[in-house]
Amino acid sequence: MKSFAFIPYFWSNIKDDDMSAIPSVDLKDFVSGDPKRKEKFVKEIGAAFEEIGFVALSGHFLSDELVENLYDEIKKFFNLPQEVKDNYEIEGIGGQRGYTSFGKEHAKGKKEGDLKEFWHFGQYVEGNPALEAEYPDNVTVDELPDFNRIGKETYKMLEKTAKYVLRALALHLGLEETYFDDYIKNGNSILRPIHYPPITEEPKNAVRAAAHGDINLITLLMGAHGKGLQVKDHEGNWVDAIARPDQLMINVGDMLSRLSNNQLKSTIHQVVNPPKELWGTSRYSIPFFMHPISDMPLNCLENCIDEAHPKAFEDITAGEYLHERLIELGLIKK
Repeated sequence: MKSFAFIPYFWSNIKDDDMSAIPSVDLKDFVSGDPKRKEKFVKEIGAAFEEIGFVALSGHFLSDELVENLYDEIKKFFNLPQEVKDNYEIEGIGGQRGYTSFGKEHAKGKKEGDLKEFWHFGQYVEGNPALEAEYPDNVTVDELPDFNRIGKETYKMLEKTAKYVLRALALHLGLEETYFDDYIKNGNSILRPIHYPPITEEPKNAVRAAAHGDINLITLLMGAHGKGLQVKDHEGNWVDAIARPDQLMINVGDMLSRLSNNQLKSTIHQVVNPPKELWGTSRYSIPFFMHPISDMPLNCLENCIDEAHPKAFEDITAGEYLHERLIELGLIKK
């Protein structure tokens, strides 16, 4: 595993004290073969996800070169003429693959579209024709010969990283270590390169991404190396979530929160507009939304329910829950 030193597009210099709000963990501890280091990782990430729902993770599977190449390709794509990008906006699939244009998506309960445009890479199904038929096809960008290859390689490395994080969380929840493995193999995960364009006029009640919780199991975020991403703490305060250049920011999604009967916290977060003097700058970030297969039950785990923590959510599958949330986000119609 290599750490990446490439630092994409940030607004401000990072000081050590800026990072104190979000705990740091090292995946190398978990995969070291040393039982004590493995146990240390499980305890650290479990405690962080029960408290604030976010960690900054080093020791992942992304190389410096892959990260640099991905940022190069997504910058090239978002710099294409709008009429070219519009050719890759596929109707009728709720934005699950290809391009989604500026202002289309909004947070739950919000009318204003977020100030962003984005691309979706989806699952590369192996050995399951039924799932291959269920998922929309990935969209090939004809103008950029390396775009799809580099996107796929990044997707696979983030998926591999997420698998080990979920193994640690399974142990933390008192489950078999491989509990999630079959549910996430060929899962409906999404890699989403996002471009927050320069702001050209006073925004009307819109931020770059309004306050929201993520739908999925866990999210792995590339590009949280400068101010912009904020997390709401237990007291209701917004705190900056800033990772080191060699780290991914990882957070609990609503699916995992439901499954754990809210033992693991899906924390509300947002991306705020920069200070006015930096309105002329773009921001790029790349989240990987780890989803399971559609028929994974999200029923609250029995060992997460007791008198002090009664069952908080109705039974539902991942596919049913995703459909509900895509309607709320305005990406599909009822």
